[in-house]
Amino acid sequence: MIMDLHSHTKYSNCGIDEPEDLILARIEQGIDLLGVTDHNHGILCRDEQYQEEIRATAKKYADKIKVLCGIEICTQPDYRLPEGKKLSNYDYCLIENLFDPTSHMRGDLLSYVKKLDCNAGIAHTDLFSFMKSQGLDEYEYLKNLSENNVFWELNVSFDKIHGYREHAYVKEFFENAKQQDLVKRAGLMVSVGFDGHRRYDYDINRVMGANLFLKENGFKTPIQYLIDNKKRT
Repeated sequence: MIMDLHSHTKYSNCGIDEPEDLILARIEQGIDLLGVTDHNHGILCRDEQYQEEIRATAKKYADKIKVLCGIEICTQPDYRLPEGKKLSNYDYCLIENLFDPTSHMRGDLLSYVKKLDCNAGIAHTDLFSFMKSQGLDEYEYLKNLSENNVFWELNVSFDKIHGYREHAYVKEFFENAKQQDLVKRAGLMVSVGFDGHRRYDYDINRVMGANLFLKENGFKTPIQYLIDNKKRT
């Protein structure tokens, strides 16, 4: 099953696509599991509208693609969620800014996830550099993430909105046998996301390649976990 668990629509300030147009494009390109993860600061007070439109469109094309209704959470002061906001109606969330010293997570991802009451993944983060900067035991930290069902994203974006910049941590992971071994031994789930903001500016080969890499090398993915825990709304 080919996944892309990081995508944006018109509900993100930097996105333009109608949800239906995005989903139809991904069906044509061969995606089996799509996660729509618009920014919390783009959705704002349109929570209900966003979820209703994503879920209705997902139902319409359920025979062609599985679609999850997610949300990407910025934890910087100017864009943070309202205090006490729960995300239990979402299939999952992607959390960013783990490295940012201004983040109100203060590096404590798991405590933050528990407050959100939502399945969670770590978006576009050099996890190994983060662990090193915090002096963390790599295996123990990765195992703790695994035991709490938090997955880690390999972000394969390469498009105009991101300045055609590749994430160095992803390239490193593809080539670093030690990192790969630690992730597998810890049982950490690994996802693939293109972080697309324009459906016409999408490189399906990068997505396919990362999915194939995970499959051929025996990595655990969050695919079945998220499908099994999908909200039945």
